[in-house]
Amino acid sequence: MRIHQDWNTAAFDHPPAEDHLGPFPGRGFLQAVTPTVELVEGDGALLALERDGDGAVRMAGPSSLTDYHSPLGTRVPDLVAEWWRGQEPGTALEWDSLPQLAAGAVEEGLALAGAEPVTRRTAVTAVLHLPATYDEYLQMVGKKERHEIRRKARRYHRQLGEATVRTEHGPGWGFEEFVRLHRQAAGAKGRFMDDRTEALFRRLADLPGWRVDLLADRGGGAAACVFGYSDADSYYLYNSSFDPAYSASSPGVVLLSSMIEKAVSEGLSRFDFLKGDETYKRRLGAVHRPLYTVSCRK
Repeated sequence: MRIHQDWNTAAFDHPPAEDHLGPFPGRGFLQAVTPTVELVEGDGALLALERDGDGAVRMAGPSSLTDYHSPLGTRVPDLVAEWWRGQEPGTALEWDSLPQLAAGAVEEGLALAGAEPVTRRTAVTAVLHLPATYDEYLQMVGKKERHEIRRKARRYHRQLGEATVRTEHGPGWGFEEFVRLHRQAAGAKGRFMDDRTEALFRRLADLPGWRVDLLADRGGGAAACVFGYSDADSYYLYNSSFDPAYSASSPGVVLLSSMIEKAVSEGLSRFDFLKGDETYKRRLGAVHRPLYTVSCRK
């Protein structure tokens, strides 16, 4: 076992303990959101950790920003056990946002070390499993939601013209539109996009796989934007914004349904709305994926 802070370690090439976790356990995302890291590297596995001043150890990446946590590699239980045996008395472990298999690997490792971990279901993500065609998707969501999707698309077209979706990469015009619209939101959502948060999103936008998809308005701007990530088989919706001046035309819903249609046409198998159990996700056909927190104290 080796403990270090070298982001360039090849151990980041290990797969996560569970599939379909997007960019979140990877080097690029964690380096963008985590100022300091403790990398625990063993034979065939990697743990990316952070330590609080009170002795608590968490997985790298704040839970408010990191939708999935996971160790990397095929020998996670062995590495967790070896690392835990070397921790000082009083060390507290609190690893959240773990999908089921990742939580199981962590729990197994702690048990190997003689600990008594506690595993709790503490959050969910919402995942839409995509069919082969968009018509099949519309059938899947049922008559009521199918009618709503079509009705809102017709209203948008009648009020604002054709719903034209553009995909932008990098911190360019599309990214600036996403930030501009986000700052127009009322309450906490608008306050969230301060200068520090914008800088974080800008770092993410500069990484491979991240993108802004936007619904263009008649004036050459955006009516709605989604900031997300895509890989070979999945799209992950990380954040969104829309112009409140167009709220009566439901640009957010129109953009999401257009994005789902686009994902189907691209041959993707999953559209992941990430953390949160908001009603609109279920209406659009998503199902819950449970996330767990594993706790332990030495």
